[in-house]
Amino acid sequence: MSIMRFTPNTSPTIGVEIELQLIDAKELALTSAIDQVLTALPGHLRDSVKPELMQCYIEINTRICRNVREVGEDLRDKLTQLESIIHPMGVRLLWSGTHPFSSWRHQKITNHERYARLVTLMEDVVRRLVTFGLHVHIGVDSGDKAVMVCDRMLHYVPLLLALSANSPFWEGRSSGLQSNRSKIMEGLPTAGLPYQMRNWSEYVWLVKHLRETGFINSIREIWWDIRPHHHFGTVELRVCDVPPCLDHVLAITALVQCLVHTISNEIDEGTFLSEYHPMMVEQNKWRATRYGADAALVSSTTFQQRSVPELVEELTARLTPTAIELNCLAELRSVLTLPAASGARHQVEIYEATGSRRKVVEKLLERPAF
Repeated sequence: MSIMRFTPNTSPTIGVEIELQLIDAKELALTSAIDQVLTALPGHLRDSVKPELMQCYIEINTRICRNVREVGEDLRDKLTQLESIIHPMGVRLLWSGTHPFSSWRHQKITNHERYARLVTLMEDVVRRLVTFGLHVHIGVDSGDKAVMVCDRMLHYVPLLLALSANSPFWEGRSSGLQSNRSKIMEGLPTAGLPYQMRNWSEYVWLVKHLRETGFINSIREIWWDIRPHHHFGTVELRVCDVPPCLDHVLAITALVQCLVHTISNEIDEGTFLSEYHPMMVEQNKWRATRYGADAALVSSTTFQQRSVPELVEELTARLTPTAIELNCLAELRSVLTLPAASGARHQVEIYEATGSRRKVVEKLLERPAF
């Protein structure tokens, strides 16, 4: 294994990845159309619009952006071009963490050696991964910093999941969860909340050990909710469901950028990290999975229950100076609207009003996503 060297970033740059569903415009079910879509892409989009594990996925990546406004411009432009390509094919994009009625049993694995190897290794644990997420990368200046930021960000992982929860259905039925995607992801042997680590050296040792013992074939098989990314030089947040629209993506991106930058500065200033029990984070994540924006999350310092709107109001106020510095104040303030605009709650309300999961898809497609 070659030495893992962290690529430092001198500023909190942003990279965003969104995973969207490819839907048949008539049947409203997932469709294995990725090869057809990729063939039709112009050359300038091929590095940023990519396949994933299943042929019903499409992943859209931004360039390296300086601020959240650039992220919005980048994604809006790519989404507009992509929709102009897929609409004549009878294909649509669905912004949801799971599909309301399509089954994982009917989806096709993308023809790629890496994906075939994963299926051979994990069988149905991998075949069930018909879930769609949002990943946000924020640049930091060292590997040690990335590990420390990941550790301190664990406090906020449940809140970020609660704000993005958008996957209440699974296998054609109501799961009872606001983020069923998070439980499916936790079925992977190297997913879920990361272990607490002290520095970059400890992280490198762990990855090296996992590879040498055959637990993973590459670092790409560590699917933690938050992790360092040595090649990009970032902290990568992976816990979120893909939200219901681009505005929600930008709000969450602003929150993540402000949190990472604030924590990074606190580390530089020598701020002490108070101890917390990992099980507290686990229990809060469970509540976010179960109740989404309606969860009551417990403070790891005061042990008091707080509502998601209360926590968001408090956090956005604390991060406002950072948002002004990073030129994302409007996007950060829009986080205040997310609890009332929960994607999972909206899907459940449509189903309760219509009794039809097909109607859920119809209504989601009717609402402009960007």
